[in-house]
Amino acid sequence: MVPRRQEYGVKRSGGARSGSVINFRTTVNSGSVRRSSAVLPSVLTFLVIVASGGLLLMIEKGMLNSMDTPPPRGSGKRLDFIRQARKHSSDVVDVESQILQEIRNRTIKTVCSQKNMPHSIWSLSPLQRKTLLQHILVNDQYHFLYCYVPKVACSNWKRVLKVLSGALESVDVNIKMDHRSDLLFLSSLKPEEIRYRLKHYFKFMFVREPMERLLSAYRNKFGEIASYQKKYGVEIIKRYRKGHAKDTSVTGDDVTFAEFVRYLLDEDVERMNEHWMPVYNLCQPCAVSYDFIGSYEHLENDAEFVLQRIRAPPYVHFPERQTWYKPVTTETLHYYLCSLPQKLLRELLPKYILDFSLFTYPLPNTTTEHCRH
Repeated sequence: MVPRRQEYGVKRSGGARSGSVINFRTTVNSGSVRRSSAVLPSVLTFLVIVASGGLLLMIEKGMLNSMDTPPPRGSGKRLDFIRQARKHSSDVVDVESQILQEIRNRTIKTVCSQKNMPHSIWSLSPLQRKTLLQHILVNDQYHFLYCYVPKVACSNWKRVLKVLSGALESVDVNIKMDHRSDLLFLSSLKPEEIRYRLKHYFKFMFVREPMERLLSAYRNKFGEIASYQKKYGVEIIKRYRKGHAKDTSVTGDDVTFAEFVRYLLDEDVERMNEHWMPVYNLCQPCAVSYDFIGSYEHLENDAEFVLQRIRAPPYVHFPERQTWYKPVTTETLHYYLCSLPQKLLRELLPKYILDFSLFTYPLPNTTTEHCRH
Protein backbone atom coordinates (compact mmCIF):
# COMPACT_ATOMS: atom_id res chain seq x y z
CA MET A 1 0.00 0.00 0.00
CA VAL A 2 1.34 3.42 -0.92
CA PRO A 3 2.04 5.45 2.26
CA ARG A 4 -0.04 8.51 2.93
CA ARG A 5 1.58 11.70 1.76
CA GLN A 6 2.47 14.41 4.22
CA GLU A 7 0.44 17.58 4.17
CA TYR A 8 2.64 20.48 3.25
CA GLY A 9 0.38 23.27 4.34
CA VAL A 10 -2.18 23.20 1.54
CA LYS A 11 -5.54 23.66 3.19
CA ARG A 12 -9.01 23.34 1.78
CA SER A 13 -11.91 25.57 2.56
CA GLY A 14 -15.16 24.13 3.84
CA GLY A 15 -18.47 24.25 2.05
CA ALA A 16 -20.77 22.17 -0.10
CA ARG A 17 -17.80 20.72 -1.90
CA SER A 18 -14.83 21.25 0.39
CA GLY A 19 -12.36 19.54 -1.91
CA SER A 20 -12.79 21.93 -4.80
CA VAL A 21 -11.44 25.14 -3.33
CA ILE A 22 -7.76 25.80 -2.90
CA ASN A 23 -6.41 28.43 -0.52
CA PHE A 24 -3.60 30.82 -1.48
CA ARG A 25 -0.12 29.39 -1.82
CA THR A 26 1.70 28.98 1.44
CA THR A 27 4.66 30.95 0.10
CA VAL A 28 2.66 34.16 0.41
CA ASN A 29 2.49 35.60 3.93
CA SER A 30 -0.89 36.18 5.53
CA GLY A 31 -0.56 39.95 5.42
CA SER A 32 -0.07 40.05 1.66
CA VAL A 33 -2.93 37.59 1.18
CA ARG A 34 -5.27 39.82 3.16
CA ARG A 35 -4.20 42.81 1.10
CA SER A 36 -4.70 40.83 -2.12
CA SER A 37 -8.11 39.65 -1.01
CA ALA A 38 -9.17 43.23 -0.55
CA VAL A 39 -8.94 43.61 -4.30
CA LEU A 40 -11.87 41.23 -4.66
CA PRO A 41 -15.03 43.19 -3.74
CA SER A 42 -17.99 41.31 -2.42
CA VAL A 43 -20.02 42.30 -5.45
CA LEU A 44 -17.66 40.20 -7.61
CA THR A 45 -18.44 37.12 -5.56
CA PHE A 46 -22.15 37.85 -5.91
CA LEU A 47 -21.87 38.22 -9.68
CA VAL A 48 -19.89 34.98 -9.97
CA ILE A 49 -22.57 33.10 -8.06
CA VAL A 50 -25.41 34.62 -10.07
CA ALA A 51 -23.65 34.04 -13.41
CA SER A 52 -22.71 30.45 -12.53
CA GLY A 53 -26.25 29.65 -11.44
CA GLY A 54 -27.63 30.99 -14.69
CA LEU A 55 -25.06 29.02 -16.68
CA LEU A 56 -26.00 25.79 -14.95
CA LEU A 57 -29.69 26.43 -15.56
CA MET A 58 -29.00 26.84 -19.28
CA ILE A 59 -26.88 23.68 -19.35
CA GLU A 60 -29.52 21.68 -17.51
CA LYS A 61 -32.27 22.78 -19.88
CA GLY A 62 -30.10 22.30 -22.97
CA MET A 63 -30.46 25.95 -23.92
CA LEU A 64 -26.83 26.32 -25.01
CA ASN A 65 -27.36 23.90 -27.86
CA SER A 66 -29.73 26.21 -29.70
CA MET A 67 -28.90 29.71 -28.50
CA ASP A 68 -26.78 32.37 -30.16
CA THR A 69 -23.90 33.44 -28.00
CA PRO A 70 -24.41 37.05 -26.86
CA PRO A 71 -21.90 39.66 -28.00
CA PRO A 72 -18.84 39.54 -25.76
CA ARG A 73 -18.20 42.37 -23.37
CA GLY A 74 -14.91 43.99 -22.53
CA SER A 75 -11.95 44.90 -24.66
CA GLY A 76 -9.92 41.74 -24.24
CA LYS A 77 -7.24 43.71 -22.42
CA ARG A 78 -7.11 41.18 -19.59
CA LEU A 79 -5.25 38.64 -21.74
CA ASP A 80 -2.81 41.34 -22.75
CA PHE A 81 -2.29 42.21 -19.11
CA ILE A 82 -1.61 38.57 -18.24
CA ARG A 83 0.93 38.25 -21.04
CA GLN A 84 2.67 41.43 -19.85
CA ALA A 85 2.73 40.31 -16.21
CA ARG A 86 6.30 39.04 -16.37
CA LYS A 87 7.50 42.55 -17.11
CA HIS A 88 6.47 43.57 -13.60
CA SER A 89 8.14 42.49 -10.39
CA SER A 90 7.71 38.88 -9.26
CA ASP A 91 5.64 40.09 -6.31
CA VAL A 92 3.12 41.76 -8.61
CA VAL A 93 2.90 38.63 -10.77
CA ASP A 94 2.40 36.46 -7.71
CA VAL A 95 -0.37 38.64 -6.29
CA GLU A 96 -2.16 38.78 -9.67
CA SER A 97 -1.90 35.01 -9.92
CA GLN A 98 -3.31 34.58 -6.42
CA ILE A 99 -6.29 36.78 -7.23
CA LEU A 100 -6.90 34.76 -10.40
CA GLN A 101 -6.71 31.52 -8.39
CA GLU A 102 -9.22 32.82 -5.84
CA ILE A 103 -11.74 33.91 -8.50
CA ARG A 104 -11.30 30.61 -10.34
CA ASN A 105 -11.72 28.55 -7.17
CA ARG A 106 -14.88 30.35 -6.12
CA THR A 107 -16.36 29.92 -9.57
CA ILE A 108 -15.57 26.19 -9.69
CA LYS A 109 -16.99 25.71 -6.20
CA THR A 110 -20.24 27.45 -7.14
CA VAL A 111 -20.73 25.67 -10.47
CA CYS A 112 -19.67 22.23 -9.26
CA SER A 113 -21.89 22.35 -6.17
CA GLN A 114 -24.98 22.17 -8.39
CA LYS A 115 -26.83 18.87 -8.09
CA ASN A 116 -26.70 18.10 -11.81
CA MET A 117 -22.89 18.27 -11.92
CA PRO A 118 -20.65 15.22 -11.27
CA HIS A 119 -19.22 15.06 -7.76
CA SER A 120 -16.86 12.12 -8.21
CA ILE A 121 -15.32 10.19 -11.07
CA TRP A 122 -17.70 7.31 -10.34
CA SER A 123 -20.69 9.47 -11.22
CA LEU A 124 -19.31 10.08 -14.71
CA SER A 125 -20.48 8.08 -17.70
CA PRO A 126 -18.12 5.24 -18.75
CA LEU A 127 -16.87 7.29 -21.71
CA GLN A 128 -16.28 10.39 -19.60
CA ARG A 129 -14.44 8.41 -16.94
CA LYS A 130 -12.31 6.62 -19.54
CA THR A 131 -11.24 9.95 -21.08
CA LEU A 132 -10.42 11.41 -17.67
CA LEU A 133 -8.40 8.46 -16.38
CA GLN A 134 -6.43 8.30 -19.64
CA HIS A 135 -5.36 11.91 -19.10
CA ILE A 136 -4.23 11.72 -15.48
CA LEU A 137 -0.58 10.84 -14.98
CA VAL A 138 0.66 9.34 -11.71
CA ASN A 139 3.88 9.75 -9.77
CA ASP A 140 3.98 7.53 -6.70
CA GLN A 141 7.39 8.68 -5.49
CA TYR A 142 6.35 12.32 -5.12
CA HIS A 143 2.66 11.57 -4.55
CA PHE A 144 0.99 13.66 -7.22
CA LEU A 145 -1.49 13.36 -10.09
CA TYR A 146 -1.26 15.56 -13.18
CA CYS A 147 -4.11 15.88 -15.67
CA TYR A 148 -2.45 16.74 -18.93
CA VAL A 149 -4.13 18.99 -21.49
CA PRO A 150 -2.70 18.97 -25.03
CA LYS A 151 -1.49 22.40 -26.20
CA VAL A 152 -1.00 23.55 -22.61
CA ALA A 153 2.69 22.68 -22.15
CA CYS A 154 1.88 19.01 -21.55
CA SER A 155 4.96 17.77 -23.43
CA ASN A 156 7.24 19.67 -21.07
CA TRP A 157 5.35 18.39 -18.04
CA LYS A 158 5.76 14.85 -19.34
CA ARG A 159 9.50 15.50 -19.58
CA VAL A 160 9.46 16.55 -15.94
CA LEU A 161 7.62 13.37 -14.95
CA LYS A 162 10.11 11.22 -16.83
CA VAL A 163 13.04 12.93 -15.10
CA LEU A 164 11.39 12.46 -11.70
CA SER A 165 10.88 8.74 -12.41
CA GLY A 166 14.46 8.31 -13.68
CA ALA A 167 13.41 7.46 -17.23
CA LEU A 168 15.03 10.63 -18.58
CA GLU A 169 18.34 12.12 -17.50
CA SER A 170 17.35 15.76 -17.94
CA VAL A 171 14.41 17.83 -19.16
CA ASP A 172 16.80 19.46 -21.62
CA VAL A 173 17.74 16.24 -23.44
CA ASN A 174 17.13 16.79 -27.15
CA ILE A 175 14.92 13.83 -28.03
CA LYS A 176 11.48 13.47 -29.56
CA MET A 177 8.89 13.09 -26.84
CA ASP A 178 7.18 9.71 -26.60
CA HIS A 179 3.83 10.55 -25.04
CA ARG A 180 3.07 7.01 -23.82
CA SER A 181 6.26 5.23 -22.74
CA ASP A 182 7.70 5.51 -19.22
CA LEU A 183 4.53 7.17 -17.94
CA LEU A 184 1.99 5.76 -15.49
CA PHE A 185 -1.64 6.55 -16.28
CA LEU A 186 -4.40 6.42 -13.70
CA SER A 187 -6.41 4.29 -16.14
CA SER A 188 -3.94 1.42 -15.67
CA LEU A 189 -4.69 1.11 -11.94
CA LYS A 190 -7.38 -0.81 -10.06
CA PRO A 191 -10.42 1.06 -8.65
CA GLU A 192 -9.16 0.91 -5.05
CA GLU A 193 -5.74 2.20 -6.17
CA ILE A 194 -7.42 5.03 -8.06
CA ARG A 195 -9.53 5.99 -5.03
CA TYR A 196 -6.49 6.07 -2.76
CA ARG A 197 -4.50 8.34 -5.03
CA LEU A 198 -7.40 10.69 -5.72
CA LYS A 199 -7.88 11.08 -1.98
CA HIS A 200 -4.27 11.42 -0.82
CA TYR A 201 -2.17 12.75 -3.71
CA PHE A 202 -1.57 16.37 -4.75
CA LYS A 203 -3.61 16.95 -7.92
CA PHE A 204 -2.95 19.66 -10.48
CA MET A 205 -3.69 20.69 -14.06
CA PHE A 206 -2.98 23.65 -16.35
CA VAL A 207 -5.42 25.62 -18.50
CA ARG A 208 -5.19 28.08 -21.39
CA GLU A 209 -7.45 30.62 -23.05
CA PRO A 210 -9.85 28.33 -25.00
CA MET A 211 -9.68 29.98 -28.44
CA GLU A 212 -5.91 30.43 -28.19
CA ARG A 213 -5.52 26.72 -27.42
CA LEU A 214 -7.82 25.85 -30.32
CA LEU A 215 -5.87 28.02 -32.74
CA SER A 216 -2.59 26.53 -31.52
CA ALA A 217 -3.92 23.03 -32.23
CA TYR A 218 -5.16 24.06 -35.69
CA ARG A 219 -1.85 25.66 -36.74
CA ASN A 220 0.25 22.80 -35.40
CA LYS A 221 -1.75 19.79 -36.53
CA PHE A 222 -2.92 21.01 -39.94
CA GLY A 223 0.14 23.10 -40.75
CA GLU A 224 2.91 20.73 -39.66
CA ILE A 225 1.74 17.17 -38.90
CA ALA A 226 1.19 15.01 -41.98
CA SER A 227 -0.69 12.29 -40.07
CA TYR A 228 -3.32 14.81 -38.94
CA GLN A 229 -3.60 16.26 -42.43
CA LYS A 230 -4.27 12.79 -43.79
CA LYS A 231 -6.59 11.59 -41.02
CA TYR A 232 -8.59 14.77 -40.35
CA GLY A 233 -7.66 17.30 -43.05
CA VAL A 234 -8.78 15.20 -46.00
CA GLU A 235 -12.12 14.46 -44.35
CA ILE A 236 -12.69 18.12 -43.43
CA ILE A 237 -11.99 19.40 -46.93
CA LYS A 238 -14.18 16.77 -48.59
CA ARG A 239 -17.01 17.48 -46.19
CA TYR A 240 -16.96 21.27 -46.01
CA ARG A 241 -15.34 22.56 -49.22
CA LYS A 242 -17.72 22.80 -52.16
CA GLY A 243 -16.91 20.59 -55.11
CA HIS A 244 -14.38 18.41 -53.27
CA ALA A 245 -16.58 15.64 -51.87
CA LYS A 246 -15.16 13.09 -54.34
CA ASP A 247 -11.83 14.77 -55.08
CA THR A 248 -9.12 12.09 -54.77
CA SER A 249 -6.31 14.64 -55.03
CA VAL A 250 -7.09 16.23 -51.64
CA THR A 251 -4.07 16.05 -49.32
CA GLY A 252 -5.55 17.82 -46.29
CA ASP A 253 -2.67 20.26 -45.88
CA ASP A 254 -4.65 23.43 -46.64
CA VAL A 255 -7.61 23.25 -44.25
CA THR A 256 -8.88 26.76 -43.50
CA PHE A 257 -9.69 27.84 -39.96
CA ALA A 258 -13.34 28.32 -40.92
CA GLU A 259 -13.50 24.75 -42.28
CA PHE A 260 -11.93 23.49 -39.06
CA VAL A 261 -14.56 25.34 -36.99
CA ARG A 262 -17.38 23.90 -39.10
CA TYR A 263 -15.95 20.46 -38.40
CA LEU A 264 -15.91 21.17 -34.65
CA LEU A 265 -19.54 22.28 -34.73
CA ASP A 266 -20.55 18.84 -35.99
CA GLU A 267 -18.41 16.98 -33.45
CA ASP A 268 -19.59 15.56 -30.13
CA VAL A 269 -17.36 17.17 -27.45
CA GLU A 270 -17.05 13.84 -25.63
CA ARG A 271 -15.63 12.14 -28.73
CA MET A 272 -13.35 14.88 -30.02
CA ASN A 273 -9.64 14.46 -30.54
CA GLU A 274 -7.85 15.40 -27.32
CA HIS A 275 -6.10 18.36 -28.93
CA TRP A 276 -9.37 20.24 -29.37
CA MET A 277 -11.58 18.57 -26.79
CA PRO A 278 -12.66 21.11 -24.12
CA VAL A 279 -10.48 21.10 -21.02
CA TYR A 280 -13.55 20.46 -18.90
CA ASN A 281 -14.17 17.13 -20.65
CA LEU A 282 -10.52 16.11 -20.46
CA CYS A 283 -9.97 16.76 -16.75
CA GLN A 284 -13.48 16.94 -15.22
CA PRO A 285 -12.75 19.60 -12.54
CA CYS A 286 -16.12 18.93 -10.87
CA ALA A 287 -15.45 15.21 -10.48
CA VAL A 288 -11.84 15.65 -9.35
CA SER A 289 -10.92 18.09 -6.58
CA TYR A 290 -7.76 19.64 -8.01
CA ASP A 291 -5.43 21.20 -5.46
CA PHE A 292 -3.99 23.59 -8.01
CA ILE A 293 -5.06 24.81 -11.46
CA GLY A 294 -2.22 26.64 -13.14
CA SER A 295 -2.42 28.99 -16.11
CA TYR A 296 -0.52 28.88 -19.36
CA GLU A 297 -0.33 32.67 -19.07
CA HIS A 298 1.58 32.24 -15.78
CA LEU A 299 3.36 29.06 -16.83
CA GLU A 300 6.83 29.81 -15.47
CA ASN A 301 5.69 30.92 -12.01
CA ASP A 302 2.93 28.35 -11.66
CA ALA A 303 5.21 25.51 -12.75
CA GLU A 304 7.80 26.59 -10.21
CA PHE A 305 5.13 26.55 -7.51
CA VAL A 306 4.10 23.00 -8.41
CA LEU A 307 7.71 21.78 -8.38
CA GLN A 308 8.20 23.29 -4.94
CA ARG A 309 4.90 21.89 -3.71
CA ILE A 310 5.77 18.30 -4.70
CA ARG A 311 9.29 18.82 -3.31
CA ALA A 312 11.02 17.98 -6.57
CA PRO A 313 14.84 17.81 -6.38
CA PRO A 314 16.58 21.15 -7.01
CA TYR A 315 18.12 19.88 -10.25
CA VAL A 316 14.65 19.42 -11.77
CA HIS A 317 13.36 22.55 -13.49
CA PHE A 318 10.56 23.24 -15.91
CA PRO A 319 11.91 23.22 -19.50
CA GLU A 320 12.23 26.38 -21.51
CA ARG A 321 10.18 26.63 -24.69
CA GLN A 322 11.77 25.04 -27.72
CA THR A 323 13.38 27.37 -30.27
CA TRP A 324 11.00 26.14 -32.97
CA TYR A 325 7.91 26.97 -30.90
CA LYS A 326 5.52 29.36 -32.63
CA PRO A 327 3.48 31.24 -30.01
CA VAL A 328 -0.07 32.38 -30.63
CA THR A 329 0.18 36.12 -30.14
CA THR A 330 -2.71 38.42 -29.29
CA GLU A 331 -2.51 39.82 -32.81
CA THR A 332 -2.59 36.35 -34.41
CA LEU A 333 -5.62 35.28 -32.40
CA HIS A 334 -7.31 38.60 -33.17
CA TYR A 335 -6.72 38.08 -36.91
CA TYR A 336 -8.12 34.55 -37.02
CA LEU A 337 -11.20 35.25 -34.90
CA CYS A 338 -12.06 38.47 -36.69
CA SER A 339 -11.63 36.76 -40.08
CA LEU A 340 -14.01 34.00 -39.04
CA PRO A 341 -17.70 34.37 -40.01
CA GLN A 342 -19.23 35.60 -36.77
CA LYS A 343 -22.13 33.16 -37.02
CA LEU A 344 -19.62 30.31 -36.79
CA LEU A 345 -17.96 31.83 -33.74
CA ARG A 346 -21.31 32.33 -31.98
CA GLU A 347 -22.14 28.68 -32.62
CA LEU A 348 -18.71 27.50 -31.50
CA LEU A 349 -18.47 29.29 -28.14
CA PRO A 350 -21.17 27.21 -26.36
CA LYS A 351 -19.06 24.08 -26.89
CA TYR A 352 -16.28 25.68 -24.84
CA ILE A 353 -18.45 27.76 -22.50
CA LEU A 354 -17.43 25.78 -19.40
CA ASP A 355 -13.75 26.37 -20.18
CA PHE A 356 -14.42 30.10 -20.40
CA SER A 357 -16.57 30.28 -17.27
CA LEU A 358 -14.89 27.81 -14.91
CA PHE A 359 -11.37 29.03 -15.63
CA THR A 360 -12.37 32.73 -15.76
CA TYR A 361 -11.45 33.61 -19.32
CA PRO A 362 -13.43 36.43 -20.99
CA LEU A 363 -15.32 35.67 -24.17
CA PRO A 364 -13.42 36.93 -27.25
CA ASN A 365 -14.32 40.42 -28.39
CA THR A 366 -15.02 40.29 -32.13
CA THR A 367 -17.32 43.26 -32.45
CA THR A 368 -17.02 45.23 -35.68
CA GLU A 369 -15.38 48.14 -33.90
CA HIS A 370 -12.85 45.92 -32.16
CA CYS A 371 -11.98 43.96 -35.32
CA ARG A 372 -11.58 47.16 -37.32
CA HIS A 373 -8.58 48.04 -35.16
